[in-house]
Amino acid sequence: MVNLVAAQRPLINGLMKMAGIQPQAVETEPGTVMNFWVPVETVKKPKKGQKGDTAVLIKPKKPVVVLVHGFAGEGIVTWQFQVGALTKKYSVYIPDLLFFGGSVTDKSDRSPTYQAETLMKGLKKLGVEQCVVVGFSYGGMVVFKMAELYPDFVQGMVVSGSIIAMTDSISEETVSRLGFNSSTELLLPNSVKGLKALLSVAAYKKLWFPNRLFKDFLEAMFTKRQERGELLEGLVVSNKDPTIPKFSQKIHLLWGEDDQIFKLEHAMNMKEQLGENATFQGIKKAGHLVHLERPCVYNRFLKRALAWLHEGGAQN
Repeated sequence: MVNLVAAQRPLINGLMKMAGIQPQAVETEPGTVMNFWVPVETVKKPKKGQKGDTAVLIKPKKPVVVLVHGFAGEGIVTWQFQVGALTKKYSVYIPDLLFFGGSVTDKSDRSPTYQAETLMKGLKKLGVEQCVVVGFSYGGMVVFKMAELYPDFVQGMVVSGSIIAMTDSISEETVSRLGFNSSTELLLPNSVKGLKALLSVAAYKKLWFPNRLFKDFLEAMFTKRQERGELLEGLVVSNKDPTIPKFSQKIHLLWGEDDQIFKLEHAMNMKEQLGENATFQGIKKAGHLVHLERPCVYNRFLKRALAWLHEGGAQN
């Protein structure tokens, strides 16, 4: 039987290409490959009959924006409503983090630090010299780590539904409050019932789909389950190391005001911790999946934030 979710991939891929991005695999080191969607104008394919079949990668000419996905979906599934709004003005890059999409590694490191290092290496190989990075949920934690490690490379950040680091106390409080036994049970559902439970806390409005579609989504999107479980284990840090990095970049927090996973108070606490470099914008009637639930509003605020970060314009 055809998987209805997987069957939509060619359509989404086609729409992304129409919007101006195409897939490109990058080997960041032997045994590690990260897949990206990159601006079509940065990939020059060899002419027919020309020796060699390797595409030539060209440096982007527009300001670079990197969109980093969360835990329940790969890159273009997460950011499908943002691409078309951004590609006219920006060179948009969308990675699949390791063990999402076709990105893989034979290394044993499952930390956000290794994800950040691999992402930076991949972007460098694609000709990116500086960028503003947008991170959602798990991707936000990777983005914070990337900004900490490479302050000259990351010019600024927009973060939605995320925190700087997942401490053991925040992890325990969050899963307990939401009625789950562990982050794995919450974020790696293995049944239609579990997926419905995840979406019920991630979305502002109740989403209804036939069970067949939930089942197909589970099969298509929740692959590499062992490795992703290890990513969740590698995500949690001890409360004994609560040091907040001092970021030199400007950071904009763009939040669904009804986010039940990382509640508004998390955003407010984080803004206070980050200090004067951080700004905040809430979006009403939106939950954790704010960029999918209210894409037009999200895109309007996102473009305003990107102009501020790239050009130093006023945030209003």
